[in-house]
Amino acid sequence: MIYEKIEKFKDDFLWGSASAAYQIEGAWNKDGKGESIWDLYTRIPGTTYKDTNGDIAVDHYNRYKEDVTLMAEMGLKAYRFSIAWSRIYPNGRGEINEAGLKFYENLIDELIKNNIEPIITLYHWDLPQHLQDLYGGWESREIINDFNEYCITLFKRFGDKVKYWVTLNEQNVFLTLGYLTALHPPGVKDHKRMLQANHIANIANAKVIESFRNYVPNGKIGPSFAFGPNYSYSCNPEDVLAAENAEDLNCNWWLDVYCKGIYPAFAFKYYERLGIAPLIEDGDLEILKRAKPDFIGINYYQTATVAMNPLDGVGAAKGMNNTGKKDTTKESGIPGVYKNVKNQYLKTTNWDWAIDSTGLRVGLRRLTSRYNLPILITENGLGEFDKLEENEVVNDDYRIEYIKAHIKACKEAVTDGVNLLGYCTWSFTDLLSWLNGYQKRYGFVYVDRDENDEKELKRIKKKSFYWYKDVISTNGEEL
Repeated sequence: MIYEKIEKFKDDFLWGSASAAYQIEGAWNKDGKGESIWDLYTRIPGTTYKDTNGDIAVDHYNRYKEDVTLMAEMGLKAYRFSIAWSRIYPNGRGEINEAGLKFYENLIDELIKNNIEPIITLYHWDLPQHLQDLYGGWESREIINDFNEYCITLFKRFGDKVKYWVTLNEQNVFLTLGYLTALHPPGVKDHKRMLQANHIANIANAKVIESFRNYVPNGKIGPSFAFGPNYSYSCNPEDVLAAENAEDLNCNWWLDVYCKGIYPAFAFKYYERLGIAPLIEDGDLEILKRAKPDFIGINYYQTATVAMNPLDGVGAAKGMNNTGKKDTTKESGIPGVYKNVKNQYLKTTNWDWAIDSTGLRVGLRRLTSRYNLPILITENGLGEFDKLEENEVVNDDYRIEYIKAHIKACKEAVTDGVNLLGYCTWSFTDLLSWLNGYQKRYGFVYVDRDENDEKELKRIKKKSFYWYKDVISTNGEEL
């Protein structure tokens, strides 16, 4: 649709930004916090860019009041952050660490005092290392109850203050990279183990949603999915079929379970034929069908373009571009299913991510048509090399143009009929970008540190900070 006039955002639209505990907090072993799998994994040489880790990160643990003050200055309406499981339960189970709960309570109170809606992510990849050692983490059904007890602790403590909750962040990413490509902890390459761990995570997600109904009856909860809609490379029916394959395996495999409580038939049969389909126990499908989310959270960064891939075609690529050297991503695919190809109509970032604001609108419409649930954009943003210029100026016009185009796509999607709750950028401050170090910057606030030197971790407002402030104050009318 091309409209002469597009609709406005609702008055209570959640203009937000987002972060994750491991990427910003630091204080990795302070005040009783236990070790997470990322605390140990990043100590293995060669796993991250220049062997960076989150021991200090951007020191949000000690500077949260300063950061919230900046959020308030911007006029932020919502802030999505994750809670470190091992800060609450150092061993993932057993004894509760009151100091950990108190830190997050102080953060929540500070946000509320400044009229910023807290959005809690219950799990953003930092599994307690003790549970990984004890029973293999997400590969054991024991984690279902441990995760549920951890979440109930948070529901009881913060349920009267926090309305919006996210269960698992990017389940498709942490399990694929952790158990299929071995780029994330625990560093496993086994498709069958990955699919079984994924099924267990689905059950854990559903159980937590059921518990949430009992403890936070007036709240809203849903998972956050790394959503990359798939395009066909051409109108050749073989390419179209490849795109259908990719959409089912890479999107519907997770979203259908979250929103319908079922696995898509094509994908499940495909895995059965390979002998790697997950084992489903009695009662599993029933809980999946009962535990419907209140909204779909999506982390959107790019679309994928795919083409037909013959049986003797290209397979999985080794590694990924975590250096920012453009055009170093290798072609990859699944023989007989699809292969990823470059979209000639789209520009890419230095990390080879396709820049496609229209793809966000396409994805929002697909989700609305398929699931008819409200949608919260839990992440969207641009990671780039930002330059600190003379007089502490950061001219990140490229980030402004990126976010502006994606907000415009959101408005068009709302006009299309999408029920959009809010839009959270990634991220508010610069942070540790997992495997990519500190050079890949996403924030509105520049944090003066790099891979080799923490410096003073000074916060410096970028040009985009002031631009987004105006966007919020006009409810998206002035872009």
